[in-house]
Amino acid sequence: MSRPPFPAAAQPASQGRAAPARPPAERRALVVGKGISVKGTIEDAERLTVEGVVESSRIESNELVVAFGGVFRGEAMVEDADIAGVCDGVVTARGTLTIRATGRVIGVARCTRLQVEDGGQISGQIEMITAAAPDEVAGRDPAA
Repeated sequence: MSRPPFPAAAQPASQGRAAPARPPAERRALVVGKGISVKGTIEDAERLTVEGVVESSRIESNELVVAFGGVFRGEAMVEDADIAGVCDGVVTARGTLTIRATGRVIGVARCTRLQVEDGGQISGQIEMITAAAPDEVAGRDPAA
């Protein structure tokens, strides 16, 4: 049996051997692995995956994933959050907050959409984010 040629072999020599460009989301991902603790500020991570422990006063990211066994303590402002471990503090998901069967949110959970699997827990306060009426955004009283 013969193998197909490697993609690099099929490219013209003028393209060189440069590594293929990765999407920006892959380049700006941070994984805090099991047994690792991070305390402080995390900036510019588009995707934060917590398998160990992260303590931060404020995280802003597109996506927060707290894996089973992972612990996030602090405040997170994200587009989407997927919690299978423990999130202790304030999590604001402008999109979807998903709490898996093994997940637990302690504190304040704010989101536009909420999904809780059977067994998932929320201990604290839930605030649903809704679109404000145009008059309220402009600071006008709609009753006037």
